[in-house]
Amino acid sequence: MIAKHLLWLVLLPWLFGLSACGSPPPEGLRFAIASAPVTLDPRFATDATSARINRLIYQRLIDFDSANRAIPALANWQQLDERHYRFQLLGEPVFHNGEPLQASDVLATYQSVLNPATASPHRAALKLIESMAVIDSRTIDFHLNRVDPLFPDYLVIGIVPGELLAAQHPFNTQPLGSGPFQFIAWPEEGRLQLKRLSDQRPITFLRVKDPTVRALKLLNGEVDLLQNNLPAEIVQHLAEQGMQVERRAGSNFSYLGFNFEDPVTGQQVVREAIAYALDRESIIHYVFAGGARLATSLLPPSHWAGHPDLTPYPYDPDRARERLASIGVDREHPLTLSYKTSNDPFRIRLATVIQQQLGEVGIKVNIQSYDWGTFYGDIKKGGFQMYSLAWVGIKTPDIYRYVFHSDAVPPNGANRGRYVDPVVDRLIEQAESAASQQARIAAYRALQEQVFNSLPYVPLWYEDHLSVARPEISGYLLSSDGNYDGLIYVQRH
Repeated sequence: MIAKHLLWLVLLPWLFGLSACGSPPPEGLRFAIASAPVTLDPRFATDATSARINRLIYQRLIDFDSANRAIPALANWQQLDERHYRFQLLGEPVFHNGEPLQASDVLATYQSVLNPATASPHRAALKLIESMAVIDSRTIDFHLNRVDPLFPDYLVIGIVPGELLAAQHPFNTQPLGSGPFQFIAWPEEGRLQLKRLSDQRPITFLRVKDPTVRALKLLNGEVDLLQNNLPAEIVQHLAEQGMQVERRAGSNFSYLGFNFEDPVTGQQVVREAIAYALDRESIIHYVFAGGARLATSLLPPSHWAGHPDLTPYPYDPDRARERLASIGVDREHPLTLSYKTSNDPFRIRLATVIQQQLGEVGIKVNIQSYDWGTFYGDIKKGGFQMYSLAWVGIKTPDIYRYVFHSDAVPPNGANRGRYVDPVVDRLIEQAESAASQQARIAAYRALQEQVFNSLPYVPLWYEDHLSVARPEISGYLLSSDGNYDGLIYVQRH
């Protein structure tokens, strides 16, 4: 590992010295990303890139403030009784084709998500909606089948035109929303073009998988802006070359996930051994250069429903070996696991470090890396033993129903590991029906303790966010969840 690291550092000056200037940039802005979006239909977007780009194209009923409290976006609301909410559209929202956005479009969007035939992965979080009714062109009522004071927080699906839904318009490749950016073209998987409506400036998202190539393109003037997915040594070199580097503490939760239907990873003792075998602090220090924080839960401790008293699993390889010895595993009789990840070089690097650490306690790890679409497709289908991913943009604790409830196995949710725990199901339902905020917080903390102890995920870290821009670029603001909203304000001078 040390030799490979030194070789990387030796090669960097040569690689970056290949070229320092390029042709003058076009009028538009170019944003290099590590992976392309999977879909531009908000009813189906679950990967980070799709969610972040869809947020630019579509508007949603509500958004969140810095404390993760729901605030009006497209609409404000009032609670008429415990199970009855009324939403009223604000302003005069218009779709990019010039048609007004009305309450009937909100109704059509949510009816589509709730229709089992649509197979939307967001349906599970919205099954508490019993019925909806359009009152007038600007007003829609939601009636619930149970009490849930957090209900407005769930209405984050981008609104699509109802008429086009009825006509089975292909939103996944030809999106049409009402957000600050309009779709222009998606001529190839790795090149997506949007237009910022405030000044008609085109924004091109360019998929550049390799971080070194991404950085070279920035230095050469072929792209204007990068965000995340860069090794620390490349970031340092870019800063030394005059590029602008900005950082912000992040809330996105990275984890190792497991298949509970697998005879190996379905064993609690195996997952505990993995948790104790990982030296996460060293990974954060050496691989992230300090740019992450240890994680214990999907919700960071600062979240109103977070659990600040959970203590991360310590690095204890002896305890890991003891756990494995109880099932007959040692260096002479290793346990073999398949570990799936994307083929992003930085993620492969992380996987290699994890492979080495698990090998020290008697777990032989076979890394399988794939292009993003193949990798993510396998994860959604449950085709894995162990994998690593991150949850991004988490705002509300209903994520626990979506990810861990036994009813949320795909396509009804994101319980991709087929995790079933009656205690977790009960605590989720208890938290959702709590009569007071205090009781709700207590239930969510008990839920987080149960999940932490049963280990459907091994928590890893909350990664910091960083952006790197050319000197002539200004105004790009990072968010704690890593969204791309900064593109609304970014300028070239």
